[in-house]
Amino acid sequence: MHDIKWIRDNAEAFDAALKKRGADAQSESLIALDEKRRAVIQRLQDIQSRRNSASKEIGAAMAQKNSELAEKLKAEVAEMKTSLPAAEEEERLINAELTDVLSRLPNIPLDDVPVGKDEHDNVVKHVVGQKPGWNHPAKEHYEIGEALGLMDFDRAAKLSGARFTVLTGGLARLERALGQFMLDLHTREHGYTEVSSPLMVRDEAMYGTGQLPKFSEDLFKTTDGRWLIPTAEVTLTNLVSGEILEQDKLPLRFTALTPSFRSEAGSAGRDTRGMLRQHQFWKCELVSITDAESSIAEHERMTECAEKVLKLLGLHFRTMTLCTGDMGFGARKTYDIEVWLPGQDTYREISSCSVCGDFQARRMNARYRGKDDKATKFVHTLNGSGIAVGRALIAVLENYQNEDGSVSVPDVLLPYMGGLTKIERA
Repeated sequence: MHDIKWIRDNAEAFDAALKKRGADAQSESLIALDEKRRAVIQRLQDIQSRRNSASKEIGAAMAQKNSELAEKLKAEVAEMKTSLPAAEEEERLINAELTDVLSRLPNIPLDDVPVGKDEHDNVVKHVVGQKPGWNHPAKEHYEIGEALGLMDFDRAAKLSGARFTVLTGGLARLERALGQFMLDLHTREHGYTEVSSPLMVRDEAMYGTGQLPKFSEDLFKTTDGRWLIPTAEVTLTNLVSGEILEQDKLPLRFTALTPSFRSEAGSAGRDTRGMLRQHQFWKCELVSITDAESSIAEHERMTECAEKVLKLLGLHFRTMTLCTGDMGFGARKTYDIEVWLPGQDTYREISSCSVCGDFQARRMNARYRGKDDKATKFVHTLNGSGIAVGRALIAVLENYQNEDGSVSVPDVLLPYMGGLTKIERA
């Protein structure tokens, strides 16, 4: 959500920022709608002021036994009782229209974000590690999993349809180990507080983090009107909705390991083989709530926390700065971490870390106050994957595959695997 007052004062800058994101200029129409809203508000205030003064005049006229004037004033007040609700309804409708338009506009990028149209214009921030070198051909994760007899897409389709997977035995254990390892790392070493939160939320929560109203088709909705979370960002960020926090208690850092549910409405035909693009998957989410001065540094820190997962797993990856045309709706700046998948001979996104400024906070009405401050400010929010468990599983399978079809367990996961050092066909 954008601040209409800021738009009025910075119309050209706002339109230029939208242009960088591939959106049309909006300031002129927004300011015109806001002028209309302000005019209605002024009319309301005038009516209310006149009603109050007329009521006093009625008392004075009656005291003076001027019945003619008193009746005239009473008629005027009666007319205002009719016009006031009409003006209030007009204000409500204009407010709703302005809020709806503002809520559908993407966040504006930070000045150092590269300008571009799509993923081809993203910029490499840095590269970590080396690609594995083998003497045997690299297989893709689904080939490895199916050959082990531990990854079943046919039975998943029988249960739920396309874009679901059944894992058994060692692969089910490996998926669980990855999630537990991530939670332990972020809580014990990175200072995040573990949260167990609902998987279904109300409209307000989805609106607060920007999934609604624009992206409803990408979500799953229950028959009683709740939404399945597409990411724990929704619940973790909304923990502070409607609250005023003390600045000296910031930053707040939350993490959760949850299933995520996405309809993938706009991805027909993409990545249909294997586990890359699923309707349901596990993800370890990171969320930070900061003050305005700390959010940029917190973004770098969060990204490093996500990168640490891959470093400890011994996986080769690169971190990309997304261009303006490839960023998510609510982001001001985003780093994507892309892990190397030798079976596909390419990099794939495994984490996305974004700083959102006060964009989500305005939607949630989440604020903070300094120790000596009377006024409040909107908090800044950040979110990132720390990391996507399913894609981490894919990366481990493809990077730790052996020529005989088995998969070695990364050393850092051994404490979670119950003595299992290698996954083989049962």
